[in-house]
Amino acid sequence: METSTQNLLEIKNLVKHFLIYNRGILLKTKAGEVHAVDDVSITIGRGENLGLVGESGCGKTTLGKTLMFLEEPDSGEINYDGMDMVAAFGSKDEEKIRRLRRGIQMVFQNPYTSLDPRMTIYDILCEPFIIHKHVPQKEWKERVYDLLKMVNLEEYHAERYPHEFSGGQRQRIAIARALAVDPKLIVADEPVSSLDVSIRAQILNLLTDLQEKKGLSYLYISHDLSSVRQITNRVAVMYLGKIVETSKTDEVFTKPLNPYTQALLSAIPIPDPEKNRTKIILPGEVPSATNPPPGCRFHPRCPYATELCSREEPLLREITPAHFSACHYSEKFL
Repeated sequence: METSTQNLLEIKNLVKHFLIYNRGILLKTKAGEVHAVDDVSITIGRGENLGLVGESGCGKTTLGKTLMFLEEPDSGEINYDGMDMVAAFGSKDEEKIRRLRRGIQMVFQNPYTSLDPRMTIYDILCEPFIIHKHVPQKEWKERVYDLLKMVNLEEYHAERYPHEFSGGQRQRIAIARALAVDPKLIVADEPVSSLDVSIRAQILNLLTDLQEKKGLSYLYISHDLSSVRQITNRVAVMYLGKIVETSKTDEVFTKPLNPYTQALLSAIPIPDPEKNRTKIILPGEVPSATNPPPGCRFHPRCPYATELCSREEPLLREITPAHFSACHYSEKFL
């Protein structure tokens, strides 16, 4: 199956579960499975920035790793730029796999652990050239310097080691490493969550500038809704392994049609001490991903839940043009 011309990435009915075992003295037996990603379908357009949001443990990072085949999916389809990724990785064709790896790169959450402390920045940025063999060795030095300038660092930084940089500078280096193979899609997994607030704005502005200059697409994974609103075109909201709402960013933030999204947005701090806003306090705890509730997974905590919600799982429906919500009663929020 091929992607449509406007979509760079299409994910359909993606499933990733992690098995849990009881270990005995000699044998281990299956005790259950974690429903990390459960029947998820999303698309990312060319030049689009899709924000993926939700509480910790909802499956955001697993979704990002699975679409890159850092985790192998249990079932579903992943199509990137017209290529069937499941078939390509299943074929073990090294050239196809390298081509896909060049197309999709990842920026990890923690810049203190994602860079090898024993390698200079020059060696770190040259490693993609060695693996993918797409840049002649005589051009490595010039390309490394170009990459450093692209993320607002200096040429002399190439001879230093990661421990000589601040967290923000390390994350710039991680972004430069991702750009070394000229990808079309970058999976940014909480790229600013471990940085100081003042540095976060710089990194977000850098990501926006790079998107405009190089025509990149992003899957921007975050629980920081303020940063998501700043840089994304569209938002997908995830809860317990399921997508529960997706639409244009402004639509989701101004007119959420899912009770879970409404609760998430009510928790965003407002920098105005005189402005009052009702904060939605959800009862109970997030259910276990090893034993999700029947019906709607949010119904044990939802203030609008009825008997129907505990019995039937809501489908992700188009409530208004390009605005989808998985709730039996989304129309009441229009």
